[in-house]
Amino acid sequence: MTPSDIDDRARTFRRLHDGPRAFVMPNPWDAGTARLVERAGFAAIATTSAGHAFSSGMPDGHASLDALLLHVSELATATALPLSVDLEDGFAATVDTLGQVVEAVAAAGAVGASIEDRKRSGELYPIGEAVERVEVFVAAARALPFPFTVTARCECFLAGHPDLDETIRRLRAYESAGADVVYAPGLATRDQIRSVVDAVERPVNVVAGLGGATPSVAELDRLGVRRISLGSALARAAFGAVQRALDEVQTRGTFGFEADAAPYAEINAAMAR
Repeated sequence: MTPSDIDDRARTFRRLHDGPRAFVMPNPWDAGTARLVERAGFAAIATTSAGHAFSSGMPDGHASLDALLLHVSELATATALPLSVDLEDGFAATVDTLGQVVEAVAAAGAVGASIEDRKRSGELYPIGEAVERVEVFVAAARALPFPFTVTARCECFLAGHPDLDETIRRLRAYESAGADVVYAPGLATRDQIRSVVDAVERPVNVVAGLGGATPSVAELDRLGVRRISLGSALARAAFGAVQRALDEVQTRGTFGFEADAAPYAEINAAMAR
């Protein structure tokens, strides 16, 4: 990829957030699934920490930064789509090293990334420290030669603290710190989603498959959501299909799962550039 290619992807990604309708950003977990997303006509992709970890044979949260950077490079090379990265808590034990992580994922081909306010150990950062981390993240993004989109995530609902008021307080603080997009995974109801959208000015991301049944794309659009990601849902769907196929063969000795398998020629053709 040339600097011009990266700049084009970055500007395309930014325009998607400024558009009049919500857009869906699937989360492939390897180069092959990234190509399927592109072939299906979606406009952007994001990594999934869980999907990447599962495909590497480890639990979510256990992949190293080096492994993630290689993963980012593979996805960025596999398609021409803008790529945002699930950076979890930033892979940085100290605020001072966060900027280096942003530079590294950008160099690997990403045009955006998210940072969480939850530590890998599971507890939330105090809000003051969380805001400082977003500020450093944003400063590093602004120093890049293209518009790198920063998403700030409030993890209250996933950290066992489902407090909507605290979630909104944190998202507003991250917005003030310069985040381009805000995100609170785990919102469980339409009223909660609407409350978050109404409380902030920046585009809001909602993830499908967490916090109960996800409203449709059209309904999320009506609620004011601007971006819809799929998180680990696609990876879990694929792993679930493999589990069911293996269970069928092991327990029944039959191969009925083949009826739902994609045709070889179709997948093979999708991998061609």
